[in-house]
Amino acid sequence: MKNKVRAQLCFMMFLEFFIWGAWFVTLGTFLGNNLKATDGEIALAFSTQSWGAIIAPFVIGIIADRYFNAEKILGILHLLGAVLMYFMYQSSVFDDFYILVLAYMILYMPTLALVNSVSFNQMKNPAKEFSMVRVFGTAGWIIAGLSISYVFSWDQGENIGQGLLKNTFLMTAIASLVLGVFSFTLPKTPPKAASSEKLGLKEILGLDSLSLFKDKNFLIFFVSSVLICIPLAFYYQNANPFLVEIGMDNPTGKMTLGQISEIAFMLLLPYFFTKFGFKKTILVAMVAWVVRYLLFAFGDVEELGFMLIVGIALHGICYDFFFVSGQIYTDSKAGEKFKSSAQGLITLATYGVGMLIGFWVAGKISTAYLLEDGKHIWETIWMYPAGFALAVFILFAIFFKTEKIEYQS
Repeated sequence: MKNKVRAQLCFMMFLEFFIWGAWFVTLGTFLGNNLKATDGEIALAFSTQSWGAIIAPFVIGIIADRYFNAEKILGILHLLGAVLMYFMYQSSVFDDFYILVLAYMILYMPTLALVNSVSFNQMKNPAKEFSMVRVFGTAGWIIAGLSISYVFSWDQGENIGQGLLKNTFLMTAIASLVLGVFSFTLPKTPPKAASSEKLGLKEILGLDSLSLFKDKNFLIFFVSSVLICIPLAFYYQNANPFLVEIGMDNPTGKMTLGQISEIAFMLLLPYFFTKFGFKKTILVAMVAWVVRYLLFAFGDVEELGFMLIVGIALHGICYDFFFVSGQIYTDSKAGEKFKSSAQGLITLATYGVGMLIGFWVAGKISTAYLLEDGKHIWETIWMYPAGFALAVFILFAIFFKTEKIEYQS
């Protein structure tokens, strides 16, 4: 891969995840404090991510795999997303905001599969090369969080009360506009499947990659991906409001420790993957989820503040070892014609079905342990995702057979 192409892919990944991290981390805090949303309404807003992810594989299967270049679709979706983000910045009523965020996530979630497709299309050995590109996406998320806490201080107590968190949507709109325009300069990623092929219902819906379920290992991986996203939803939905509520200073900035550790473990992933194999890599990730939520349950901002920091820093293992490994595993299983729809399928499993269930469960549990003064019994709340993650660990350990995925030198 040429240096120019590598630089383009890295910048694309940086902006893709800067856009997501710039508003999604603080969404729960913004909705609860500035739009006076209930825990149920906050869960409803977060679940728009899942609806977008559920629709994503159908969009990608029909369009990116058959008719139009992936980089052009990526550009159009981000340009439309910039417009919606600007309207979200101006919104002051939850009902109006919900419609906008739903429309935005339907546009954004397909882009996660598209950036992977554009990247893999330029790589001779994705298993080895992808992590070095994807790490720039993590850097984008970090820069977004640090900007919110340490440059603009939008997530500080007084500034939250003044509604300054709405500026995260304006910042995202600008970044989305930049990526939308830049996408048209990316290397061409033409559709792999012939548009002249006769289309049945399965092809029209983009479900070609469902043939992967004939592989029992992939089926177990898919089911585990759905289930592990139930505890993941607790983190996305509750972590920032939790840290704000218990009085942590600069919570959004400190949450970027998770992404900083993600960079380190992203670079370690090829070695760990090669040394211990795919199954052990996934199992280590699941154990990390259990430990993280136990640390959140029993930590505090005073004597046990280190437990919260360690819990945040475990994000590198939790995310990279499961989700990036899963993307590489999925790419290795997919046929050449349906790489985009296969990536869309795993997006459906993780950010779609699993997190849709997870956000709903997290909203219900958060409401059940809400006190009259507006605070929550966080120790009990965090025990639920710890238990969910432990159950998925046991499922995967028993039913997934060891399988070698090669890292070529």
